[in-house]
Amino acid sequence: MTQERLPSFFDDTPTITVQDALADFLGAAENGILTYRYADAVRLCGHSCPTVAGAYLMVVKGLKALYGTELPQRGDIEAFMQGGRDEGTTGVTASVVQLLTGAAPETGFGGVGPAGRFARRNLLSFGAGEINGTLALRRRDTGKTVAVSLNAALQPFAPQMRDIMPKAVSGSASAEELKQFGELWQERVRSFLIDQADNPEFVTVSEI
Repeated sequence: MTQERLPSFFDDTPTITVQDALADFLGAAENGILTYRYADAVRLCGHSCPTVAGAYLMVVKGLKALYGTELPQRGDIEAFMQGGRDEGTTGVTASVVQLLTGAAPETGFGGVGPAGRFARRNLLSFGAGEINGTLALRRRDTGKTVAVSLNAALQPFAPQMRDIMPKAVSGSASAEELKQFGELWQERVRSFLIDQADNPEFVTVSEI
């Protein structure tokens, strides 16, 4: 049987535990307690890259700033993306935001019963150019809101990428070069999630 084999550093990345009232209501998780790991974001997006890693770290840091020692209430959070839905990597980032917060665009869950209990639809929006960050998260119960940004330039690719990446992208890289490309790619991801995880200048969170 073919087995999933993910980079070992995935096990050392930050996790986030949330409480989801819908998961509790439907008996999907005891007391609605869910713990998310970076590997969950990778499975959702189908790949591991600086965008996925950065999005994951931004949401984790943003939720911790919003809730402190409380459990973040998944499904009771609004999310605002600064970029448009078809702009750059905004869509990838938004996928990770939806995974961890439950906030969904117009395609999201409409709720249970006439009152639409546990609805997540229209809690995720795009083109919020007024926020001073890549994304913003808001608690629906208190209104507390934080803007979150990532300074990816603080953790650039290794110098060897200058020669290898053009070959990998064009399809002219050898098998050995492709192997090194993948290793260097994931090394930057590892640096985001482990080396820079607690650097306040790497992920900046500000209340708005």
